[in-house]
Amino acid sequence: MAKRQFLVTSALPYSNGRLHVGHITGAYLPADTYVRYLRARGEDVRFICGSDDNGVASLISARKEGRSVEELTAHYNARQAADFKGLGIEFDVYGGTHQPGFVELHNQISQGFFKQTFDKGYFVKKTTEQLYDEQAGQFLPDRYVKGTCYHRKADGTPCEYPEAYGDQCEQCGNSIDPMLLKDPVSTITGTRPVPRKTTHWYMQLPKFEKPLREWLESKREPKDGSPPWRDTVLNFALGQIKQGLPERAMTRDLHWGVPVPLDDPDAQGKVLYVWFDAPIGYVSFTAKWCEEHEGDWRAYERWWKNPDCKIVHFIGEDNTVFHALTWPAMLMAEGSYQLPWQVVANSFLNIKFPGQEEQKISKSRGTAIWIEEYLKMFEPDPLRYYLTSIAPERQRTAFDVDAFIEANNAILSNTLGNFVNRTLTFAQKYFDNRVPEAGTRGPGEQQQLANIREAAARTTELLEAFRFKDAMEAVINLARQANGYFSEKAPWAQRKTDMAACGTTINVCIQMVKALTVLIAPFMPSSALKCARMLNLPVSPSGQLALPPIAWDEATVELPAGHALGEPVILFQKLDPGQIFADGK
Repeated sequence: MAKRQFLVTSALPYSNGRLHVGHITGAYLPADTYVRYLRARGEDVRFICGSDDNGVASLISARKEGRSVEELTAHYNARQAADFKGLGIEFDVYGGTHQPGFVELHNQISQGFFKQTFDKGYFVKKTTEQLYDEQAGQFLPDRYVKGTCYHRKADGTPCEYPEAYGDQCEQCGNSIDPMLLKDPVSTITGTRPVPRKTTHWYMQLPKFEKPLREWLESKREPKDGSPPWRDTVLNFALGQIKQGLPERAMTRDLHWGVPVPLDDPDAQGKVLYVWFDAPIGYVSFTAKWCEEHEGDWRAYERWWKNPDCKIVHFIGEDNTVFHALTWPAMLMAEGSYQLPWQVVANSFLNIKFPGQEEQKISKSRGTAIWIEEYLKMFEPDPLRYYLTSIAPERQRTAFDVDAFIEANNAILSNTLGNFVNRTLTFAQKYFDNRVPEAGTRGPGEQQQLANIREAAARTTELLEAFRFKDAMEAVINLARQANGYFSEKAPWAQRKTDMAACGTTINVCIQMVKALTVLIAPFMPSSALKCARMLNLPVSPSGQLALPPIAWDEATVELPAGHALGEPVILFQKLDPGQIFADGK
């Protein structure tokens, strides 16, 4: 079978702060899981990400921290890259829209994209009133202004979120016209801004309502057999079209960003709207990878302009409006790029500390579990497992600290880890650390081998459908079945009366360990690598997690009798609830 080609992206994080568990569960962990699965199947895949350095968010943070915006974005780009690496989230390239080595190519491609769209007549130059901070002496684009949201939520009730920014309301997800905000306030000085005239270039999004609607509707039941998009994405995007898409300014009065590439006096001192150039970062980072690995940055077209390449965007719910509407409209306007094959959006993750009510994750209030701090205390896989098990794929969920500890101790340690450990230590002690002969397999043994085949098929089906939570549960269910079989057969008793039957039991258990090693690899790569070494299976010389320890179709291939095993180790350590997250910070 020919390899499939995939270009997978995760939303670019703003390079103005640290990463917490909410970020990871939204756009990064499910993407990494999917990429690892594709790689294990031998598909041709590239995993692209990097920091969003331009725009207002970085400028505001730089001012607060008393450093230059260049210093700030470089600092957080590096810290975020370290967090991702620590969690085993491994991109082919992690760039930055204003980072050295990336900014030149990013500006070039972004400006070319804008100019191509401009030349096709999809921009209108307008002089309008925008909010202006008289004390700061500047216009207030995007996050330089906040106020009360004027939109209605999906149920028709007023949103009235009091902390809505001038680009988007984080509560209802709608795009914001800052001129319509109720009680607007400058985030620079805290004063009330006044209207003042300025000139910008507006993209004519209304022209794309019909093609966007038809394209989105085709994603409910794709005729090519592709998995349907999540209802949360389609319903939100189609609802926005029903309300009518506004013309949207794609330039800003800022000094930090991609300069507007127009020979027009009114374009001087303006940059592209950050949400115009940010998704182009996916393209420019791909081009940079091609430049470094293939010697020609233009080879990015093999991914972005190839109808055989499936482009998959992983995002959080707050980015739905941009990835399901604005970005596809930009691609339609430019005309030479492929539209996304999938936009996979997760809802927000709340948090619940012991003895406290569930609440929103908040950087300012300190109600977050920071990845950097987590990795100082624990291995990455317990967090990867738990975040997948509570993935907010259909609705918002919460990170419960007590439930996280219980998941590690009861499921990872007592179920999965215990089965692997007692199987392999038994083989080491009583079978010379080798796979024993299969012997005579009865109905019980045949059932467990059938369980392996069923779990492999079910996990594959669910991962293809972007149902990561259910896929992980299918794997854990196989571990439960394996534990039940081990306990039922009681090899510690069998060895005293029938060593051949005992060998059959351990042989089947080792086959289940191997299957679990393959199936957990996309979800918990560090643990899969440990298992592969315990089974004495070939792994890359450096033990790189980016490379799957075993091919996906090996899950149902048995290890032969006599195969020498490696040294058993404890797979998961128990966690003491009294020692972690004690202060809720």
